[in-house]
Amino acid sequence: MSQIQVNNLTFAYDGSADDVFENLTFNIDTDWRLGFIGRNGKGKTTFLKLLLGKYPYSGSITSNTAFDYFPYPVSDSDLEKTASDLIEVWKPQTEIWQVLIQMDQIKMDAECLYRPFGSLSFGERTRVMLAVLFAGDNEFLLIDEPTNHLDGRAREAVKEYLASKKGFILVSHDRDLLDGVCDHVLVLNRSTIEVQAGNFSSWWENKEKQDAYRLAENEKHLKEIGKLKSAADRSSRWAEKNENTKIGFDPVKEPERNISTRSYIGAKTKKMQSRVKSYEMRMEREIEEKEGLLNDIERVTDLKIQPLKFHKEILINAKDLSLKYKSAGRELFSGVDFQVKRGERLVISGNNGCGKSSILKAVLNVLDLPEYGTYPELLISGDFEVAGGMIISYVSQDTSFLSGTLHEFACKRGLDESLFLAVLRNLDFGREQFAKDMREYSEGQKKKVLIAASLITPAHLYMWDEPLNYIDVFSRMQIEKLILKYNPTMLFVEHDVRFREKAATEIVRI
Repeated sequence: MSQIQVNNLTFAYDGSADDVFENLTFNIDTDWRLGFIGRNGKGKTTFLKLLLGKYPYSGSITSNTAFDYFPYPVSDSDLEKTASDLIEVWKPQTEIWQVLIQMDQIKMDAECLYRPFGSLSFGERTRVMLAVLFAGDNEFLLIDEPTNHLDGRAREAVKEYLASKKGFILVSHDRDLLDGVCDHVLVLNRSTIEVQAGNFSSWWENKEKQDAYRLAENEKHLKEIGKLKSAADRSSRWAEKNENTKIGFDPVKEPERNISTRSYIGAKTKKMQSRVKSYEMRMEREIEEKEGLLNDIERVTDLKIQPLKFHKEILINAKDLSLKYKSAGRELFSGVDFQVKRGERLVISGNNGCGKSSILKAVLNVLDLPEYGTYPELLISGDFEVAGGMIISYVSQDTSFLSGTLHEFACKRGLDESLFLAVLRNLDFGREQFAKDMREYSEGQKKKVLIAASLITPAHLYMWDEPLNYIDVFSRMQIEKLILKYNPTMLFVEHDVRFREKAATEIVRI
Protein backbone atom coordinates (compact mmCIF):
# COMPACT_ATOMS: atom_id res chain seq x y z
CA MET A 1 0.00 0.00 0.00
CA SER A 2 1.22 3.49 -0.87
CA GLN A 3 -0.28 6.95 -0.89
CA ILE A 4 -1.03 9.63 -3.44
CA GLN A 5 -0.35 12.99 -1.78
CA VAL A 6 -1.86 16.16 -3.23
CA ASN A 7 -0.55 19.44 -1.81
CA ASN A 8 -1.75 22.94 -2.67
CA LEU A 9 -2.93 21.83 -6.13
CA THR A 10 -4.01 24.78 -8.25
CA PHE A 11 -5.05 24.53 -11.89
CA ALA A 12 -6.84 26.64 -14.50
CA TYR A 13 -7.24 26.11 -18.23
CA ASP A 14 -5.40 28.50 -20.53
CA GLY A 15 -7.45 31.62 -21.14
CA SER A 16 -9.83 30.93 -18.24
CA ALA A 17 -10.23 33.54 -15.52
CA ASP A 18 -11.42 30.96 -12.99
CA ASP A 19 -9.40 28.22 -11.30
CA VAL A 20 -10.73 24.69 -11.61
CA PHE A 21 -8.83 23.82 -8.41
CA GLU A 22 -7.31 26.15 -5.85
CA ASN A 23 -4.92 24.98 -3.11
CA LEU A 24 -6.36 21.46 -2.79
CA THR A 25 -4.62 19.24 -0.23
CA PHE A 26 -5.53 15.62 0.58
CA ASN A 27 -4.12 12.08 0.65
CA ILE A 28 -5.57 8.83 -0.74
CA ASP A 29 -4.39 5.21 -0.45
CA THR A 30 -3.71 3.22 -3.60
CA ASP A 31 -5.49 0.07 -2.37
CA TRP A 32 -8.85 1.85 -1.95
CA ARG A 33 -11.91 1.45 -4.13
CA LEU A 34 -12.43 5.19 -4.26
CA GLY A 35 -15.61 6.80 -5.56
CA PHE A 36 -15.17 10.31 -6.96
CA ILE A 37 -18.29 12.48 -6.52
CA GLY A 38 -19.04 16.02 -7.62
CA ARG A 39 -21.27 18.22 -9.72
CA ASN A 40 -20.90 18.47 -13.49
CA GLY A 41 -18.08 20.81 -14.44
CA LYS A 42 -16.35 20.62 -11.02
CA GLY A 43 -13.22 19.05 -12.53
CA LYS A 44 -13.40 15.30 -11.85
CA THR A 45 -12.10 14.24 -15.27
CA THR A 46 -9.63 17.14 -15.18
CA PHE A 47 -8.16 15.80 -11.93
CA LEU A 48 -7.69 12.36 -13.50
CA LYS A 49 -5.87 14.02 -16.41
CA LEU A 50 -3.64 15.89 -13.94
CA LEU A 51 -2.69 12.56 -12.33
CA LEU A 52 -1.72 11.36 -15.82
CA GLY A 53 0.45 14.46 -16.28
CA LYS A 54 -1.62 15.80 -19.18
CA TYR A 55 -1.62 19.44 -18.00
CA PRO A 56 0.82 21.72 -16.14
CA TYR A 57 -0.25 22.79 -12.64
CA SER A 58 1.08 24.44 -9.51
CA GLY A 59 1.43 22.61 -6.21
CA SER A 60 2.45 18.96 -6.08
CA ILE A 61 1.10 15.45 -6.70
CA THR A 62 3.39 12.85 -5.15
CA SER A 63 3.09 9.13 -5.79
CA ASN A 64 5.36 6.16 -6.51
CA THR A 65 2.68 4.31 -8.49
CA ALA A 66 1.87 4.32 -12.21
CA PHE A 67 -1.56 5.28 -13.56
CA ASP A 68 -3.75 3.98 -16.36
CA TYR A 69 -7.01 5.48 -17.60
CA PHE A 70 -10.40 4.22 -18.77
CA PRO A 71 -11.77 4.66 -21.40
CA TYR A 72 -8.96 4.07 -23.86
CA PRO A 73 -9.05 6.30 -26.96
CA VAL A 74 -10.63 4.66 -30.00
CA SER A 75 -10.34 6.23 -33.45
CA ASP A 76 -12.55 5.48 -36.46
CA SER A 77 -9.83 3.26 -37.91
CA ASP A 78 -9.56 1.38 -34.58
CA LEU A 79 -13.18 0.26 -34.95
CA GLU A 80 -12.10 -2.03 -37.77
CA LYS A 81 -9.37 -3.64 -35.66
CA THR A 82 -9.84 -6.38 -33.10
CA ALA A 83 -9.38 -5.77 -29.38
CA SER A 84 -6.48 -8.23 -29.38
CA ASP A 85 -4.72 -5.90 -31.85
CA LEU A 86 -5.60 -2.79 -29.84
CA ILE A 87 -4.10 -4.22 -26.62
CA GLU A 88 -0.64 -3.37 -27.99
CA VAL A 89 -1.75 0.25 -28.35
CA TRP A 90 -3.70 0.54 -25.12
CA LYS A 91 -1.42 -1.36 -22.76
CA PRO A 92 1.95 -2.36 -24.27
CA GLN A 93 3.83 -5.26 -22.66
CA THR A 94 0.55 -6.85 -21.57
CA GLU A 95 0.24 -10.53 -22.45
CA ILE A 96 -2.98 -11.87 -23.96
CA TRP A 97 -3.28 -14.50 -21.23
CA GLN A 98 -3.44 -11.75 -18.60
CA VAL A 99 -6.38 -10.19 -20.43
CA LEU A 100 -8.10 -13.56 -20.82
CA ILE A 101 -8.05 -14.07 -17.04
CA GLN A 102 -9.80 -10.72 -16.58
CA MET A 103 -12.26 -11.53 -19.40
CA ASP A 104 -13.35 -14.61 -17.49
CA GLN A 105 -13.76 -12.62 -14.27
CA ILE A 106 -15.92 -9.99 -15.98
CA LYS A 107 -18.06 -12.72 -17.58
CA MET A 108 -17.05 -12.08 -21.18
CA ASP A 109 -16.52 -14.61 -23.94
CA ALA A 110 -12.92 -14.56 -25.16
CA GLU A 111 -14.11 -14.44 -28.77
CA CYS A 112 -14.98 -10.75 -28.26
CA LEU A 113 -11.23 -10.06 -28.37
CA TYR A 114 -11.11 -11.30 -31.96
CA ARG A 115 -14.10 -9.49 -33.43
CA PRO A 116 -13.86 -6.00 -34.99
CA PHE A 117 -14.12 -3.57 -32.10
CA GLY A 118 -16.82 -1.61 -33.93
CA SER A 119 -19.05 -4.70 -34.00
CA LEU A 120 -19.15 -4.90 -30.20
CA SER A 121 -22.01 -3.34 -28.20
CA PHE A 122 -21.29 -0.52 -25.74
CA GLY A 123 -21.42 -3.03 -22.90
CA GLU A 124 -19.00 -5.38 -24.61
CA ARG A 125 -16.58 -2.57 -25.43
CA THR A 126 -16.64 -1.34 -21.83
CA ARG A 127 -15.97 -4.78 -20.38
CA VAL A 128 -13.18 -5.53 -22.86
CA MET A 129 -11.48 -2.23 -21.97
CA LEU A 130 -11.84 -2.92 -18.23
CA ALA A 131 -10.35 -6.40 -18.71
CA VAL A 132 -7.33 -4.83 -20.44
CA LEU A 133 -7.14 -2.08 -17.80
CA PHE A 134 -6.90 -4.54 -14.91
CA ALA A 135 -4.51 -6.89 -16.73
CA GLY A 136 -1.48 -4.88 -15.61
CA ASP A 137 0.34 -4.90 -12.27
CA ASN A 138 1.16 -2.23 -9.68
CA GLU A 139 -1.01 0.48 -11.19
CA PHE A 140 -3.60 2.80 -9.71
CA LEU A 141 -6.46 2.84 -12.19
CA LEU A 142 -8.49 5.90 -13.16
CA ILE A 143 -11.98 4.84 -14.29
CA ASP A 144 -14.14 7.59 -15.79
CA GLU A 145 -17.91 6.89 -15.94
CA PRO A 146 -17.83 3.27 -17.12
CA THR A 147 -21.61 2.65 -17.12
CA ASN A 148 -22.85 5.39 -19.47
CA HIS A 149 -24.95 3.83 -22.27
CA LEU A 150 -24.83 0.39 -20.61
CA ASP A 151 -27.94 -1.74 -20.12
CA GLY A 152 -28.87 -3.23 -16.77
CA ARG A 153 -27.18 -6.58 -17.36
CA ALA A 154 -23.88 -4.98 -18.38
CA ARG A 155 -24.02 -2.54 -15.43
CA GLU A 156 -24.50 -5.42 -13.01
CA ALA A 157 -21.52 -7.28 -14.53
CA VAL A 158 -19.33 -4.17 -14.24
CA LYS A 159 -20.47 -3.59 -10.64
CA GLU A 160 -19.66 -7.17 -9.58
CA TYR A 161 -16.29 -7.02 -11.34
CA LEU A 162 -15.19 -3.71 -9.78
CA ALA A 163 -16.37 -4.83 -6.34
CA SER A 164 -13.90 -7.73 -6.59
CA LYS A 165 -10.98 -5.39 -7.34
CA LYS A 166 -9.13 -2.64 -5.49
CA GLY A 167 -6.70 0.15 -6.28
CA PHE A 168 -8.76 2.52 -8.41
CA ILE A 169 -10.65 5.80 -8.45
CA LEU A 170 -14.12 5.61 -9.98
CA VAL A 171 -15.88 8.67 -11.41
CA SER A 172 -19.58 7.86 -11.54
CA HIS A 173 -23.01 9.40 -10.95
CA ASP A 174 -24.68 5.99 -10.63
CA ARG A 175 -25.67 5.68 -6.97
CA ASP A 176 -26.22 1.93 -7.22
CA LEU A 177 -22.72 1.44 -8.66
CA LEU A 178 -21.06 3.69 -6.06
CA ASP A 179 -22.83 1.87 -3.23
CA GLY A 180 -21.98 -1.56 -4.57
CA VAL A 181 -18.31 -0.91 -5.30
CA CYS A 182 -16.70 1.82 -3.17
CA ASP A 183 -15.13 1.65 0.28
CA HIS A 184 -14.10 5.34 0.31
CA VAL A 185 -15.33 8.51 -1.40
CA LEU A 186 -13.52 11.61 -2.60
CA VAL A 187 -16.01 14.49 -2.81
CA LEU A 188 -15.64 17.83 -4.56
CA ASN A 189 -17.94 20.03 -2.50
CA ARG A 190 -18.85 23.55 -3.51
CA SER A 191 -15.84 25.11 -1.77
CA THR A 192 -13.89 22.25 -0.17
CA ILE A 193 -12.78 18.69 -0.81
CA GLU A 194 -13.23 15.77 1.57
CA VAL A 195 -12.15 12.15 1.81
CA GLN A 196 -14.38 9.81 3.79
CA ALA A 197 -14.66 6.07 4.43
CA GLY A 198 -17.81 4.39 3.13
CA ASN A 199 -19.92 4.52 -0.03
CA PHE A 200 -22.28 7.08 -1.52
CA SER A 201 -25.24 6.35 0.77
CA SER A 202 -23.18 6.56 3.99
CA TRP A 203 -21.57 9.81 2.80
CA TRP A 204 -24.94 11.28 1.80
CA GLU A 205 -26.47 10.37 5.18
CA ASN A 206 -23.56 12.09 6.95
CA LYS A 207 -23.84 15.09 4.65
CA GLU A 208 -27.55 15.53 5.31
CA LYS A 209 -26.90 15.47 9.07
CA GLN A 210 -23.98 17.89 8.72
CA ASP A 211 -25.99 20.26 6.50
CA ALA A 212 -28.88 20.22 9.00
CA TYR A 213 -26.44 21.04 11.83
CA ARG A 214 -24.86 23.87 9.83
CA LEU A 215 -28.24 25.35 8.96
CA ALA A 216 -29.26 25.22 12.64
CA GLU A 217 -25.97 26.82 13.70
CA ASN A 218 -26.38 29.51 11.05
CA GLU A 219 -29.89 30.27 12.29
CA LYS A 220 -28.66 30.41 15.89
CA HIS A 221 -25.89 32.87 14.96
CA LEU A 222 -28.34 35.03 12.99
CA LYS A 223 -30.67 35.27 16.00
CA GLU A 224 -27.78 36.10 18.35
CA ILE A 225 -26.48 38.76 15.94
CA GLY A 226 -29.99 40.26 15.80
CA LYS A 227 -30.23 40.40 19.60
CA LEU A 228 -26.76 41.94 19.95
CA LYS A 229 -27.51 44.51 17.26
CA SER A 230 -30.72 45.58 19.05
CA ALA A 231 -28.91 45.80 22.40
CA ALA A 232 -26.06 47.81 20.86
CA ASP A 233 -28.49 50.24 19.19
CA ARG A 234 -30.40 50.67 22.45
CA SER A 235 -27.23 51.30 24.50
CA SER A 236 -25.91 53.69 21.87
CA ARG A 237 -29.10 55.76 22.01
CA TRP A 238 -28.96 55.78 25.81
CA ALA A 239 -25.34 56.92 25.76
CA GLU A 240 -26.07 59.69 23.26
CA LYS A 241 -29.11 60.90 25.20
CA ASN A 242 -27.18 60.84 28.48
CA GLU A 243 -24.23 62.68 26.97
CA ASN A 244 -26.53 65.47 25.75
CA THR A 245 -27.57 66.21 29.35
CA LYS A 246 -24.02 67.15 30.40
CA ILE A 247 -24.36 70.76 29.26
CA GLY A 248 -27.27 73.06 30.12
CA PHE A 249 -30.04 72.47 32.68
CA ASP A 250 -32.98 74.40 34.18
CA PRO A 251 -32.23 75.07 37.91
CA VAL A 252 -35.96 75.51 38.60
CA LYS A 253 -36.92 72.14 37.10
CA GLU A 254 -33.71 70.32 38.19
CA PRO A 255 -32.70 71.93 41.58
CA GLU A 256 -30.55 68.94 42.51
CA ARG A 257 -28.34 69.43 39.41
CA ASN A 258 -25.16 71.50 39.50
CA ILE A 259 -21.98 71.83 37.49
CA SER A 260 -20.26 69.04 39.42
CA THR A 261 -22.69 66.42 38.08
CA ARG A 262 -21.02 66.62 34.63
CA SER A 263 -18.25 64.25 35.64
CA TYR A 264 -20.79 61.70 36.90
CA ILE A 265 -22.76 61.91 33.64
CA GLY A 266 -19.53 61.57 31.63
CA ALA A 267 -18.52 58.43 33.55
CA LYS A 268 -21.99 56.91 33.01
CA THR A 269 -21.82 57.69 29.26
CA LYS A 270 -18.37 56.13 28.99
CA LYS A 271 -19.67 52.97 30.65
CA MET A 272 -22.56 52.76 28.18
CA GLN A 273 -20.21 53.32 25.21
CA SER A 274 -17.97 50.56 26.54
CA ARG A 275 -21.01 48.28 26.63
CA VAL A 276 -21.78 49.18 22.97
CA LYS A 277 -18.19 48.30 22.03
CA SER A 278 -18.55 44.96 23.83
CA TYR A 279 -21.75 44.21 21.88
CA GLU A 280 -19.99 45.07 18.60
CA MET A 281 -17.06 42.78 19.38
CA ARG A 282 -19.44 39.93 20.23
CA MET A 283 -21.29 40.55 16.95
CA GLU A 284 -18.03 40.33 15.04
CA ARG A 285 -17.26 36.98 16.70
CA GLU A 286 -20.74 35.66 15.85
CA ILE A 287 -20.41 36.81 12.23
CA GLU A 288 -16.96 35.22 11.99
CA GLU A 289 -18.28 31.91 13.34
CA LYS A 290 -21.22 32.10 10.91
CA GLU A 291 -18.98 32.64 7.87
CA GLY A 292 -18.42 29.48 5.82
CA LEU A 293 -21.15 27.46 7.53
CA LEU A 294 -23.26 27.30 4.36
CA ASN A 295 -20.48 27.20 1.76
CA ASP A 296 -20.74 23.45 1.09
CA ILE A 297 -24.49 23.05 1.45
CA GLU A 298 -26.11 21.74 -1.73
CA ARG A 299 -28.94 24.17 -2.36
CA VAL A 300 -31.05 21.91 -4.54
CA THR A 301 -33.63 24.25 -6.04
CA ASP A 302 -36.97 22.73 -6.94
CA LEU A 303 -37.48 22.50 -10.69
CA LYS A 304 -40.81 23.10 -12.43
CA ILE A 305 -42.46 21.54 -15.45
CA GLN A 306 -45.61 22.49 -17.39
CA PRO A 307 -47.29 19.25 -18.47
CA LEU A 308 -50.39 19.58 -20.62
CA LYS A 309 -53.42 17.38 -20.10
CA PHE A 310 -54.43 15.48 -23.24
CA HIS A 311 -58.13 14.91 -23.89
CA LYS A 312 -57.70 11.16 -24.46
CA GLU A 313 -56.74 8.72 -21.73
CA ILE A 314 -54.59 6.49 -23.96
CA LEU A 315 -51.80 8.35 -25.77
CA ILE A 316 -49.97 5.37 -27.24
CA ASN A 317 -51.31 1.86 -27.82
CA ALA A 318 -48.90 -0.81 -29.10
CA LYS A 319 -50.04 -4.37 -29.76
CA ASP A 320 -47.86 -7.06 -31.30
CA LEU A 321 -45.39 -4.30 -32.19
CA SER A 322 -42.31 -5.14 -34.31
CA LEU A 323 -39.57 -2.78 -35.48
CA LYS A 324 -36.71 -3.15 -37.92
CA TYR A 325 -34.47 -1.03 -40.10
CA LYS A 326 -34.44 -1.55 -43.88
CA SER A 327 -30.65 -1.80 -44.05
CA ALA A 328 -30.42 -4.30 -41.14
CA GLY A 329 -32.77 -6.82 -42.72
CA ARG A 330 -33.76 -8.29 -39.35
CA GLU A 331 -36.25 -7.34 -36.67
CA LEU A 332 -35.06 -5.53 -33.58
CA PHE A 333 -37.89 -7.14 -31.64
CA SER A 334 -41.41 -8.45 -32.20
CA GLY A 335 -44.63 -9.09 -30.31
CA VAL A 336 -44.34 -6.21 -27.83
CA ASP A 337 -47.50 -4.87 -26.15
CA PHE A 338 -47.81 -1.73 -24.04
CA GLN A 339 -49.94 1.35 -23.48
CA VAL A 340 -49.02 4.87 -22.40
CA LYS A 341 -51.93 6.33 -20.45
CA ARG A 342 -52.37 9.89 -19.28
CA GLY A 343 -50.40 10.46 -16.07
CA GLU A 344 -48.32 7.27 -16.38
CA ARG A 345 -44.53 7.05 -16.68
CA LEU A 346 -43.31 4.07 -18.66
CA VAL A 347 -39.64 3.14 -18.74
CA ILE A 348 -38.46 0.88 -21.57
CA SER A 349 -35.94 -1.67 -20.35
CA GLY A 350 -33.76 -4.13 -22.24
CA ASN A 351 -30.28 -5.01 -23.42
CA ASN A 352 -28.20 -2.65 -25.56
CA GLY A 353 -29.26 -2.82 -29.19
CA CYS A 354 -32.69 -4.38 -28.57
CA GLY A 355 -34.58 -1.36 -29.96
CA LYS A 356 -35.50 0.75 -26.92
CA SER A 357 -34.57 4.09 -28.51
CA SER A 358 -36.22 2.98 -31.76
CA ILE A 359 -39.62 2.93 -30.03
CA LEU A 360 -39.23 6.64 -29.26
CA LYS A 361 -38.15 7.29 -32.84
CA ALA A 362 -41.19 5.39 -34.10
CA VAL A 363 -43.44 7.77 -32.14
CA LEU A 364 -41.65 10.76 -33.70
CA ASN A 365 -42.11 9.25 -37.17
CA VAL A 366 -45.83 8.66 -36.68
CA LEU A 367 -46.37 12.21 -35.44
CA ASP A 368 -44.12 13.59 -38.23
CA LEU A 369 -41.90 15.81 -36.06
CA PRO A 370 -38.88 16.68 -38.25
CA GLU A 371 -37.52 19.11 -35.63
CA TYR A 372 -36.50 16.04 -33.64
CA GLY A 373 -35.16 14.14 -36.66
CA THR A 374 -36.67 11.73 -39.18
CA TYR A 375 -36.01 8.02 -39.45
CA PRO A 376 -37.24 6.78 -42.85
CA GLU A 377 -35.28 3.52 -42.50
CA LEU A 378 -37.40 2.48 -39.52
CA LEU A 379 -40.20 0.07 -40.43
CA ILE A 380 -43.17 -0.53 -38.09
CA SER A 381 -45.26 -3.71 -38.02
CA GLY A 382 -48.23 -4.61 -35.84
CA ASP A 383 -50.70 -2.17 -34.28
CA PHE A 384 -49.08 1.08 -33.22
CA GLU A 385 -51.59 3.84 -32.49
CA VAL A 386 -50.30 7.26 -31.47
CA ALA A 387 -52.89 9.90 -30.59
CA GLY A 388 -52.92 12.71 -33.14
CA GLY A 389 -52.48 16.29 -32.05
CA MET A 390 -50.18 15.42 -29.16
CA ILE A 391 -47.41 17.83 -28.23
CA ILE A 392 -44.14 15.99 -27.57
CA SER A 393 -41.05 17.13 -25.67
CA TYR A 394 -38.10 14.93 -26.65
CA VAL A 395 -34.61 14.53 -25.20
CA SER A 396 -32.20 12.63 -27.41
CA GLN A 397 -29.29 10.64 -25.96
CA ASP A 398 -27.09 12.25 -28.65
CA THR A 399 -25.55 15.64 -27.77
CA SER A 400 -22.99 15.83 -30.60
CA PHE A 401 -25.14 18.29 -32.59
CA LEU A 402 -24.94 20.99 -29.90
CA SER A 403 -22.83 23.98 -30.93
CA GLY A 404 -23.02 27.76 -30.68
CA THR A 405 -24.24 29.78 -27.71
CA LEU A 406 -27.24 29.19 -25.48
CA HIS A 407 -28.79 32.32 -26.97
CA GLU A 408 -28.59 30.83 -30.46
CA PHE A 409 -29.98 27.51 -29.22
CA ALA A 410 -32.93 29.21 -27.51
CA CYS A 411 -33.74 31.23 -30.64
CA LYS A 412 -33.58 28.16 -32.86
CA ARG A 413 -35.90 26.17 -30.56
CA GLY A 414 -38.25 29.11 -29.94
CA LEU A 415 -37.59 29.00 -26.18
CA ASP A 416 -38.12 31.77 -23.63
CA GLU A 417 -34.44 32.58 -23.14
CA SER A 418 -34.70 34.09 -19.65
CA LEU A 419 -36.71 31.08 -18.41
CA PHE A 420 -34.31 28.69 -20.15
CA LEU A 421 -31.28 30.26 -18.47
CA ALA A 422 -33.06 30.32 -15.10
CA VAL A 423 -33.67 26.55 -15.30
CA LEU A 424 -30.01 26.00 -16.20
CA ARG A 425 -29.01 28.07 -13.17
CA ASN A 426 -31.21 25.81 -11.04
CA LEU A 427 -29.34 22.86 -12.55
CA ASP A 428 -26.12 24.41 -11.22
CA PHE A 429 -24.93 26.12 -14.40
CA GLY A 430 -22.52 28.95 -13.67
CA ARG A 431 -23.23 32.28 -15.36
CA GLU A 432 -19.77 32.12 -16.93
CA GLN A 433 -21.02 29.17 -19.02
CA PHE A 434 -23.75 31.21 -20.72
CA ALA A 435 -21.41 32.95 -23.18
CA LYS A 436 -19.40 29.84 -24.11
CA ASP A 437 -19.79 27.74 -27.21
CA MET A 438 -21.64 24.56 -26.23
CA ARG A 439 -18.86 22.50 -27.82
CA GLU A 440 -16.73 23.50 -24.81
CA TYR A 441 -19.24 22.03 -22.34
CA SER A 442 -18.77 18.76 -20.51
CA GLU A 443 -21.08 15.93 -21.57
CA GLY A 444 -23.12 16.43 -18.41
CA GLN A 445 -23.57 20.14 -19.14
CA LYS A 446 -24.70 19.35 -22.70
CA LYS A 447 -27.30 16.92 -21.37
CA LYS A 448 -28.56 19.58 -18.97
CA VAL A 449 -29.13 21.93 -21.92
CA LEU A 450 -31.46 19.37 -23.53
CA ILE A 451 -33.26 18.62 -20.25
CA ALA A 452 -33.76 22.34 -19.48
CA ALA A 453 -35.21 22.87 -22.96
CA SER A 454 -37.59 19.96 -22.40
CA LEU A 455 -38.69 21.16 -18.96
CA ILE A 456 -39.81 24.57 -20.21
CA THR A 457 -41.67 23.09 -23.18
CA PRO A 458 -45.33 22.47 -22.25
CA ALA A 459 -46.18 19.00 -23.59
CA HIS A 460 -48.67 16.16 -23.36
CA LEU A 461 -45.90 13.55 -23.45
CA TYR A 462 -42.25 13.79 -22.41
CA MET A 463 -40.00 11.31 -24.20
CA TRP A 464 -36.47 11.12 -22.79
CA ASP A 465 -33.81 8.80 -24.21
CA GLU A 466 -31.21 7.97 -21.53
CA PRO A 467 -31.47 11.49 -20.06
CA LEU A 468 -29.18 10.86 -17.08
CA ASN A 469 -25.99 9.86 -18.91
CA TYR A 470 -23.22 12.09 -17.46
CA ILE A 471 -25.71 13.97 -15.20
CA ASP A 472 -24.44 14.47 -11.64
CA VAL A 473 -26.08 12.82 -8.63
CA PHE A 474 -27.57 16.03 -7.21
CA SER A 475 -29.29 16.93 -10.49
CA ARG A 476 -30.63 13.37 -10.75
CA MET A 477 -32.30 13.80 -7.37
CA GLN A 478 -33.68 17.19 -8.48
CA ILE A 479 -35.26 15.60 -11.56
CA GLU A 480 -36.69 12.71 -9.49
CA LYS A 481 -38.34 15.19 -7.13
CA LEU A 482 -39.74 17.16 -10.07
CA ILE A 483 -41.32 14.08 -11.69
CA LEU A 484 -42.89 12.89 -8.44
CA LYS A 485 -44.35 16.36 -7.77
CA TYR A 486 -45.81 17.19 -11.20
CA ASN A 487 -46.59 13.67 -12.51
CA PRO A 488 -45.99 14.34 -16.22
CA THR A 489 -46.89 11.62 -18.73
CA MET A 490 -43.58 10.08 -19.79
CA LEU A 491 -42.09 7.40 -22.03
CA PHE A 492 -38.38 7.11 -21.36
CA VAL A 493 -35.31 4.91 -21.59
CA GLU A 494 -33.03 4.90 -18.55
CA HIS A 495 -30.67 2.35 -16.96
CA ASP A 496 -30.17 4.11 -13.59
CA VAL A 497 -31.74 1.59 -11.20
CA ARG A 498 -32.45 4.12 -8.42
CA PHE A 499 -34.04 6.60 -10.83
CA ARG A 500 -36.27 3.95 -12.39
CA GLU A 501 -37.42 2.73 -8.98
CA LYS A 502 -38.49 6.23 -7.98
CA ALA A 503 -39.77 7.72 -11.24
CA ALA A 504 -41.38 4.89 -13.26
CA THR A 505 -44.93 3.67 -12.75
CA GLU A 506 -44.45 0.76 -15.15
CA ILE A 507 -41.57 -1.06 -16.86
CA VAL A 508 -41.85 -2.35 -20.44
CA ARG A 509 -39.25 -5.05 -20.98
CA ILE A 510 -37.99 -5.64 -24.52
